[in-house]
Amino acid sequence: MSESTKNKDNLLRRIMSSSNFGILIALIVMVIIFTILKPSYFSKNNILNILVSCSIVGLVAIGETFLMIAGQIDMSSGSISAFSGVFIALLLASGWPLPLALGLTLVVGACIGLANAFLVTKLEVSFFIATLATQSIFRGLAFIICGGKSIGVSHKVFLKIGTTRIFGISLPIIIFLILFTIFAVILMKTRFGRSIYMVGGNANAARLAGIQSKKTVTILFTISGVMAALGGAILAARMNSGQPSASEGLEFDAVTACVLGGVAMSGGIGDMSGAFIGLLIMQGFTNGLAVLNVQSFWQKVAKGLLLIAALTFDYLRKKQRERNALKQMEAARLKKN
Repeated sequence: MSESTKNKDNLLRRIMSSSNFGILIALIVMVIIFTILKPSYFSKNNILNILVSCSIVGLVAIGETFLMIAGQIDMSSGSISAFSGVFIALLLASGWPLPLALGLTLVVGACIGLANAFLVTKLEVSFFIATLATQSIFRGLAFIICGGKSIGVSHKVFLKIGTTRIFGISLPIIIFLILFTIFAVILMKTRFGRSIYMVGGNANAARLAGIQSKKTVTILFTISGVMAALGGAILAARMNSGQPSASEGLEFDAVTACVLGGVAMSGGIGDMSGAFIGLLIMQGFTNGLAVLNVQSFWQKVAKGLLLIAALTFDYLRKKQRERNALKQMEAARLKKN
């Protein structure tokens, strides 16, 4: 066997043994099924539509991926997004310059993230309860600050954020892909990224390694808040308005995408590439139901079933990891004896 053939075989084995290989196959199968049922599903325009929807959910999924690897979840992301969309619309309607309006909106998102972190790290409230509380608070505030009505946006430069295309690709997609790449590098190639895995995988080991778990979690909640705020601003640009009812269920979609992509609910396991594939499955599935003209309430049922499937796979993966760990311990014991 030639050297090049051996290299190809080794590459194929590495790909097939990858933790993301299974979900990649699931994505391909899903695309084939929807394309058979509706050939227009695989058209260029529809693929771009899926990617645009991925760009908004994906920004939130970036923050959720980091948090989930650290053993946390932010259930307030959708409300932060809606509040931020209304907030920036109000600022622009009041004559604020776009850079200041956008900057202040991101600062507000960061502050909400810090508030979540304070509840979790200082008051030691469960992350689920804490972020459910802020989810309700900021969804309500989104309605209060605009009087329950959507705020129209006429700022031409701001609106171009949602409509501009570069080489046929929408600007929101490009923004998402750039940020996704940056955060993927941070997670996989930096000391901070490694500390996130340690905090979620083994808190005691992280403490012994000198990692300040509470500080790390605070940073992650802040990142999540900023990503949700940016997603809300981009969504407002796409809809030409800030709407308090927007982004409902956004955190649900983001968490489902992460779990589908192999990010463990228990923390310590996952990566950005898996989350990206999970995101494509989630949004591709939602789009496929819409293309097939499935009624909206049945879409909600289907998305709920998809989350149950994702949680089931997460449970099975966890059990498989436990079995593998036991086998390794047993092998090590036998070798020692």
